[in-house]
Amino acid sequence: MEVKTSLLDNMIGVGDMVLLEPLNEDSFIMNLRNRFDHNEIYTYIGSVVISMNPYRSLPIYTPQKVEEYRNRNFYELSPHIYALADEAYRSLRDQDKDQCILITGESGAGKTEASKLVMSYVAAVCGKGQEVNKVKEQLLQSNPVLEAFGNAKTMRNDNSSRFGKYMDIEFDFKGDPLGGVISNYLLEKSRVCKQPKGERNFHIFYQLLSGASDDTLMKLKLDRDFSKYNYLSLDSANVNGLDDAASFRTVRNAMQIVGFMEAEVQSVLELVAAVLKLGNIEFKPESRVNGFDESRVKDKNDLKEMCELLGIEQSVLERAFSYRTVEAKMEKMSTTLNVAQAYYARDALAKNLYSRLFSWLVTRINESIKAQAKTRHKVMGVLDIYGFEIFEDNSFEQFIINYCNEKLQQIFIELTLREEQEEYIREDIEWTNIEYFNNAVICDLIENNQNGILAMLDEECLRPGTVTDDTFLDKLNTICAEHQHFESRLNKNSKFLTDHSLPHSCFRIQHYAGKVLYRVEGFVDKNNDLLYRDLSQAMYKATHSLMRQLFPEGNPAKVNLKRPPTAGFQFKASVGVLMKNLQTKNPNYIRCIKPNDKKVAHIFTDSLVCHQVRYLGLVENVRVRRAGYAFRQPYESCLERYKMLCKKTWPHWRGPARDGVEVLLTDCSVPTEEFAYGRSKIFIRNPRTLFTLEERRRACLEDLATLIQKIYRGWKSRTHFLLLKKSQVVVAAWYRRYAQQNKYQKIKSATLVMQSFIRGWKARNILRQLKYEKRCKEAVTTIAAYWHGTQVRREYRKFFRANAGKKIYDFTIQRIMQKYFLGLKTTTMSPMDNNWPAKPYGFLEGAHTQLRRIFHLWRCKKYRGQFTEEKKAVYEEKLEASEIFKDKKALYPSSVSQPFKGDYLEIQKNPKYQKLNSAMEEKVLLADLVNKINRANGKGSPRLFLLTKSNFVLADQKTGQVKASVPLPDLASVSVSTQSDGFFALKLKEGSASASKGDFLLSSEHLIEIITKLHRIGTTAADRDQINIDISDEFLVQFKQDKVCVKFIQGGPKNGNSAACKRKNNRLLEVSVPSP
Repeated sequence: MEVKTSLLDNMIGVGDMVLLEPLNEDSFIMNLRNRFDHNEIYTYIGSVVISMNPYRSLPIYTPQKVEEYRNRNFYELSPHIYALADEAYRSLRDQDKDQCILITGESGAGKTEASKLVMSYVAAVCGKGQEVNKVKEQLLQSNPVLEAFGNAKTMRNDNSSRFGKYMDIEFDFKGDPLGGVISNYLLEKSRVCKQPKGERNFHIFYQLLSGASDDTLMKLKLDRDFSKYNYLSLDSANVNGLDDAASFRTVRNAMQIVGFMEAEVQSVLELVAAVLKLGNIEFKPESRVNGFDESRVKDKNDLKEMCELLGIEQSVLERAFSYRTVEAKMEKMSTTLNVAQAYYARDALAKNLYSRLFSWLVTRINESIKAQAKTRHKVMGVLDIYGFEIFEDNSFEQFIINYCNEKLQQIFIELTLREEQEEYIREDIEWTNIEYFNNAVICDLIENNQNGILAMLDEECLRPGTVTDDTFLDKLNTICAEHQHFESRLNKNSKFLTDHSLPHSCFRIQHYAGKVLYRVEGFVDKNNDLLYRDLSQAMYKATHSLMRQLFPEGNPAKVNLKRPPTAGFQFKASVGVLMKNLQTKNPNYIRCIKPNDKKVAHIFTDSLVCHQVRYLGLVENVRVRRAGYAFRQPYESCLERYKMLCKKTWPHWRGPARDGVEVLLTDCSVPTEEFAYGRSKIFIRNPRTLFTLEERRRACLEDLATLIQKIYRGWKSRTHFLLLKKSQVVVAAWYRRYAQQNKYQKIKSATLVMQSFIRGWKARNILRQLKYEKRCKEAVTTIAAYWHGTQVRREYRKFFRANAGKKIYDFTIQRIMQKYFLGLKTTTMSPMDNNWPAKPYGFLEGAHTQLRRIFHLWRCKKYRGQFTEEKKAVYEEKLEASEIFKDKKALYPSSVSQPFKGDYLEIQKNPKYQKLNSAMEEKVLLADLVNKINRANGKGSPRLFLLTKSNFVLADQKTGQVKASVPLPDLASVSVSTQSDGFFALKLKEGSASASKGDFLLSSEHLIEIITKLHRIGTTAADRDQINIDISDEFLVQFKQDKVCVKFIQGGPKNGNSAACKRKNNRLLEVSVPSP
């Protein structure tokens, strides 16, 4: 039986803020601190998850935890991000509802890690299979690639996402992932050229310089020293806890898994290197005749290397840094650039090159991970986007980021209220209007098409004439002066004229998260985001494989004089598309909070957390959730949890769950105004009522535990007594059985003794009688024989004549010869048997000797007649081996009993050597595995040794590739030692075609057979000399140009019982042979 659990069990603090009592900002912060101190980093607000960044690893993300939260009710276990991920995944899979998971919070709060945890959980619980696992791995491995190119170390976070990411993961009808689509928002490309103090550029620059091989850096014309590149800040180049070299290897591996080709990876690294080189280009002024200064490149080495990386003519890019071409209708005008303009053009090119490369990476990843099937997919979106930012110096980027957060807050309030209202309507509970702050007025201030700040900024950028940040601020002061959320010292509003916290070049907006002061400096330039057309055209002319895709506007054939859309317009449009996308899906929220600014564990800063709680609107979210009923639960779960509080519902309720809950609440005297009955759930208004029920349940559980203990102890004692009783009966039964068995064995033994004596007495009587009858029969037979002999002699006495003696003699001799020949039948047919019966009489001496000789020749002929041609050849080879090696080679005696097999590799049957066998023109007489001894170290390399009638071949063991083929006429002699080793040297004739490769020093377990076959082939061939066999413990081997002495000594090699070869010097190889 499955044990039912609940969020309320063993709760530290309050697991769901909706149940917090009393509800205020201080109690909210105190509850977060209490749970954080006990490593409970997750807390609920209804279905919203609050995630505190612990700044350390916690053992709550194991595979066991995944299984624990799999297919469980959201409120069944303690708060966890896995519970939200499981709820979203099951809703998508079972109810066919598209989901989106919105992860928000400021930099360093753990948004990126939260998105990884959600994706890893979904990957763990969805289906398995080779194709599904490949899709999951590609989706997960897209994160390291995007983090390397889009994340950087900031003051608040060592791995801060400097772009917004929204990923749609697509699933089939079974809930298995098919692919995904990634959208990126507003990469902070200004970081490429300049970073605040204490921060770094994007990770990929440091990873490339730290982790790439020397050969790769040489190809990219880079140096490992960070200080040689102007775009890299040096004060924070190395970060504790970040291994840039290992991260680079991880990124390379991830790109390979996602599907990047090696050429594409190299192209991406070349563009990264080009950005670094671009930052090192410096300019100097050069006076012209007209009095204007013209920029010139100081040191052209970095420019040259960058042009080589991108495949651009140096002169084209150098001119683009010195001149600017302006086109208006049919006219063109070229103007010179001063040093400041040249630096602006350089930085603009660097930012555009990197941001477009990043967009290309996202597109390329989408091509790899997109779903291939054309059918309708279920979608789960994961939004990981920058949080609300309030810095000391806030510029255009912070303005755009905070605008996006205003839109997310707006949709959060709308969707939360809508979800709450839908549940009330679904459960038939009366809906009461909830008062809350609607930030639509702030969104309208920023995005209104007529009088919005973004619209006025675009209008100012497009206006002819002198356009500056000050003119933009003047326009804001004119149009937005009366807006209640806009503040400026120049808007003629008396209440801000003396506000010295508001500088003249700034304006302030009252966001939902608090007031933010924006400095207008750079707003116009950053919104324009202009790249001179000369630079675009120069990039388009590059031969690099990616440049034409990144700079399509540089195509001279497609010149577009229309001004490109501004950065603000593009971002506003993309945010609008995102909002529409989110509104079509069921939302799930994760609110990330960082506990301290020091990025260390176990520190909880109340003021910092309070600030985040305020601007995230968490307390207001709780109030919205509690405006009607604070807690709701299905009737079945409520009855299951609290049924022990009422005797009528305990232990089992036999009826509808709603009726049981009504009986339960009536019996517990809960006021009727404290709850309401829905269609499937009970709604409780005040958390205090729920906690009262919990206290009564806890007390009841203690009583039940005491009762269970009492019953258990009684059961245990009874069980023990019954076990003792049963054991006593079993022991008594076994003893009685043992005693009866012993008594039976004694009676049986006595009976057997008596039976044996009686049977012996009977048998002796029968034997005595049989012996008497036998003696009688023998006596009768003897008497009859004598009587018959007497009668025969009387009958034949009349026939005897004078030659009777000769006939008796002949008969006697014939009988002796017959007996002699019959005695020869016991002689064996083996030619090796020298045994022969002794002669019985002296007159048979001559015949005895001749018969022995004739019989031996006859049985040898019979034995030879049994031989086949193959067996006859084998014995001839054995005989030849005996002539060569007997009493000369210590290895010979052990080879006598071993038959010569010839083909030890089964080269005809083995498919591995089919190609090698087909390459042989003649029949293979011998195929064996030998070791070719290397002169350099004395070690052996395995080779295949093949012998035919005309040559021998050495081939590679693994591939079967022929390494050497030597005709037998080129073989002069073979050298072996007198000892029990398997080493032999094949010496080639000087001046032969094969002699240039040198002699071969080989080792084989079948040395006797190999040399015997070589000698036999040389003996039978008429067109070549016989091969000499040299048996000596010291001989010379020709290795190409040098002769090396091979010396054999007796000793115990370290590697066992086999002979070991070791190089002593350039002229000596020593072979240690085990002592016999």
